[in-house]
Amino acid sequence: MPMYDYTCTTCNNTFEELVYSSTVPDEDITCPKCGENKSKRQLCAPMISTKSTSYSPTPSGGCNSSSGFS
Repeated sequence: MPMYDYTCTTCNNTFEELVYSSTVPDEDITCPKCGENKSKRQLCAPMISTKSTSYSPTPSGGCNSSSGFS
């Protein structure tokens, strides 16, 4: 089920909505702030993740022991 961003044209509230089908009309999406059914789906970029086996993050706040500092 995709998550879409919507903006209410009545109160200008921006919110996310889990939509069961991409064919659900915008008029069926209710704004959680004002309760109106006057929302428009926003254009948003897809979330992209990369999987790499060579990258290993170090804990924040620490230094790598081979950095030359003691």
